[in-house]
Amino acid sequence: MAIALRKPIEIEKLRAANKIVGGALELLRANTKVGMSLKELDAMAEDYVRSHGAKPSFKGLYGFPNAVCTSLNQVIIHGIPTDYKLQEGDVIGFDIGTELDGWFGDAAITVAVGAISQEDEALIACAKDTLYHAINNIQEGMRFKELSHLMEKFIISRGFVPLRNFCGHGIGKKPHEEPEIPNYLDGNNAKSGPKIKNGMVFCLEPMICQKDTKPLILENKWDVVSADGLRGSHYEHTVAVINGKAEILSLA
Repeated sequence: MAIALRKPIEIEKLRAANKIVGGALELLRANTKVGMSLKELDAMAEDYVRSHGAKPSFKGLYGFPNAVCTSLNQVIIHGIPTDYKLQEGDVIGFDIGTELDGWFGDAAITVAVGAISQEDEALIACAKDTLYHAINNIQEGMRFKELSHLMEKFIISRGFVPLRNFCGHGIGKKPHEEPEIPNYLDGNNAKSGPKIKNGMVFCLEPMICQKDTKPLILENKWDVVSADGLRGSHYEHTVAVINGKAEILSLA
């Protein structure tokens, strides 16, 4: 399947959907406080998305029950919101998708609850810094596998490892489109596979483990943890390639 090249007017529609994602994430960040429940935060973000004329695109997607993935502590991605109330020292990931006028948005952040350990601060920083390192190094003509390899090397340089079997992705008229973009080099040759071109829009989302890259899915069929049982982190932006460089669409 070919990777879509978006016209400027289409990129602006994607930007509009993604701007709502960015606003919802900032709302969640501001309300990540001791005593807030995951379900309260999910409902708050859903209300924000709907009040801006969009739909929460994760709700019902592949059967997911909520608007926001709330990934707590050991859960790296796809956490289902529960009645759990946040406690000092927790680490919580929020991942949100929107649909606005048939175009999709998607982004994620990981947030500290109150004071956290230096180890957890480094864990969160790894996901965020990997994401921005990748975005800053995107150039038209580089291969997606080179981008994956770049992220893997950066994660390892920080003393962490990337979660395997999950990846970033294209986005547009569907929430998940071609290409798949792992956070590690799949295979041996970074100089193979499709090239990045102007007009491409995709999501990069570093998912960080501490020791073991192997994912395990918990009994609820959604929450993804590392086989090491340790805390993880996750950051994501939707970007568009414009004039040879990546521009972030998912900012508030």
